Amino acid sequence: MTSMRTALLTVAALLAAAPVHHPSAVVHFFFHLGVVGLLLVSIVDSSFVPLPIPGVTDIMLIVYAAAHENVFLLVGVATLGSALGGLISHAVGQAGGVNFLHKHVPAKLLKTVTHWMETHAILAVSLPAILPPPMPLSAFVLVAGAVKMSRKKFMWAFTLSRLVRHALAVWLGVHYGRSVLRLWSHFTSKWGVTILVVLWTVILGFTAWGIWKLYQTSKTMHLKPAL
Repeated sequence: MTSMRTALLTVAALLAAAPVHHPSAVVHFFFHLGVVGLLLVSIVDSSFVPLPIPGVTDIMLIVYAAAHENVFLLVGVATLGSALGGLISHAVGQAGGVNFLHKHVPAKLLKTVTHWMETHAILAVSLPAILPPPMPLSAFVLVAGAVKMSRKKFMWAFTLSRLVRHALAVWLGVHYGRSVLRLWSHFTSKWGVTILVVLWTVILGFTAWGIWKLYQTSKTMHLKPAL
């Protein structure tokens, strides 16, 4: 947990350091994406579509919390996005069934996840939703749909677990993020803007692709999640 916290804070510092010394229009745009960017990223981050940086929602929450943004709004928006991403993925797993799972989940992992889901359904949803990468969240969410776990039960377990995780990320940002950002800014004064623009461009590009993929999959499968 300590190493994961250190990694998240370090990457968060890398993403946010540039605005301290480079108040340019480009940096301002990328750093102040606000709740809309957080909502879109959290949707994809909780779905079966991979993002280039694992746990990027947590990183954004740490950055914004360290910048003294409204912590309740941050947790609420991230949790809403996570709930939407989880709902779509659950519906995709349900509609796609076993064939879809074999295309998106390695066989060895699928067997383990399916066993967990059949014997400890609530725990099998809650733990991956709280634990940080490399916990394979998407596999558990897809299998939850494929084994016909009810939407209501799934959404309660998944959403509450993501709420806890996002609250922890915000807590880290409030209590540790600011000092780390200040320290890291001394090492990124020259390349801060370039690093910031490249990272956010990659994240936003993958997020846009992820949203499109989710839309296309939902449209193709005519999703109707079970109650």
